[in-house]
Amino acid sequence: MNRQTIARFRVRPAVFVYALGMLSLLGSPAWAESKSPKVFHAVAVDAKSVETDVKNVIFYYEEKISETAFVPHEMRELPVKRGTATVKIKFDGIKHIDLKSSGSGTPPNVTVTLNDGKTGDFVLAIPGSFKGQSEFGEVELPAAELKKLTFK
Repeated sequence: MNRQTIARFRVRPAVFVYALGMLSLLGSPAWAESKSPKVFHAVAVDAKSVETDVKNVIFYYEEKISETAFVPHEMRELPVKRGTATVKIKFDGIKHIDLKSSGSGTPPNVTVTLNDGKTGDFVLAIPGSFKGQSEFGEVELPAAELKKLTFK
């Protein structure tokens, strides 16, 4: 190989790597948007019949791993029990959730109505809360203190 052949051999991979790098930089915002989770909007009615408009609703709970350490979990699905099975109902399919407090610190009973009209009675699998943004700021609504959550 002569010097010109060596120079061309090194330039072509460098141009390819540069072009690939530019494509990844320019394409990153579009890829990030397509991977972002869906945002859910709901109206919550608490035990005192106060309505709260909540945007970017998530189901939130903390898992205790030691006396001083907790792991936060944010889900866009509702974990419920039907018999011994745990069912995770995605927010996409839910029209509204009716919650009935069972008292004595146990998770509430829930009636879930899906977008297609089907309903089911369950027990909330994990004592948690619904979090999101209201017009006044971040809001956290404990599931045990809610009557109804209607998705828009």
